[in-house]
Amino acid sequence: MKLPDTIPFLGWAWNDLLFLVLAGALLGTALMVVLGRNIIRSGLWMIACFATLAGIYALLGTALVAAAQVLVYIGAISVLILFAIMLTQTKGAPTALVFHHQARAAAVAAVILGGLFALVVASTPWPLAGPASGTDARSVAALLFGADVLPFEVVGVLLLAAVIGGVFLAKREPSDEEGAP
Repeated sequence: MKLPDTIPFLGWAWNDLLFLVLAGALLGTALMVVLGRNIIRSGLWMIACFATLAGIYALLGTALVAAAQVLVYIGAISVLILFAIMLTQTKGAPTALVFHHQARAAAVAAVILGGLFALVVASTPWPLAGPASGTDARSVAALLFGADVLPFEVVGVLLLAAVIGGVFLAKREPSDEEGAP
């Protein structure tokens, strides 16, 4: 059975409903990341947040960006953050943390930033939606390895230097930290 082009009784396109569901899930999971008391669960909510964002990218027709979102952010960054949290978190943490007392200031800052965001969105002349262009792998590769190859290589070298520095700091001998010869 074929689905109708619009949702019965609402008159919306199915893509619009799917976007609203994904956007609502994205906002809900993002709030759970920020408001969660358990840092491990917040990390898991972050993975769900990244997954819904990948769904929005796929809905917009940018399959390459959605795949990169899944591979890089869910597959690498989130797992790295969760491992770092689990390896460095001590069981005897203080009960009253400093940032628990800054909720009012954070709420005021969030309202101000939300108002500025709404002002910018309302005052921007948005173009009408058209077909997505330049989202396949061949056109992205032509952009990266064409005129923009030098910034791409510089970012690669900087990331390599950061990884080497991280390995160097992690492999430091205990005698170096104590000042013993």
